[in-house]
Amino acid sequence: MGWIGETMDSIKSLQIRQVLTQAISLGMIVTSALIIWKALMCITGSESPVVVVLSGSMEPGFKRGDILFLHMSKDPIRAGEIVVFNVDGREIPIVHRVIKVHERQDTGEVDVLTKGDNNYGDDRLLYAHGQLWLQRHHIMGRAVGFLPYVGWVTIIMTEKPIIKYILIGALGLLVITSKD
Repeated sequence: MGWIGETMDSIKSLQIRQVLTQAISLGMIVTSALIIWKALMCITGSESPVVVVLSGSMEPGFKRGDILFLHMSKDPIRAGEIVVFNVDGREIPIVHRVIKVHERQDTGEVDVLTKGDNNYGDDRLLYAHGQLWLQRHHIMGRAVGFLPYVGWVTIIMTEKPIIKYILIGALGLLVITSKD
């Protein structure tokens, strides 16, 4: 039986106390990650402080797989800034550059028009039907930094879910069979 048989014997021989200790440790790791994420949300003012570039629309500046760090401040958005925004009816945020800013004289609210650096036209075709501008509530944050290529892990696990399940299974097996 080899390795699988030894693993099954190892699982059977675990005491309840070890299982509880490992479950609590796993719970603490997950809780710590959530606390760190929430803290980053508070510090950056962005609902998603880290995003992965999923397409080549921002090349050559940002390539597919780059991770962007976001910050959202009260400062007005200016043309030339790179923003991440959500469009009504779409779940995946979009990373593009602001090309035009329109300030409404009556309310003082700022509307923006975006475009991918590698795209021919502006993003009006990506916006919700009938929408010509993005309002501030659509914008998740401004790009303030990036890590190249690190986001490929996320892209691979999204495009090939079997890899994600294998990785989760292997980590779970590692936690269950590890001895303290």
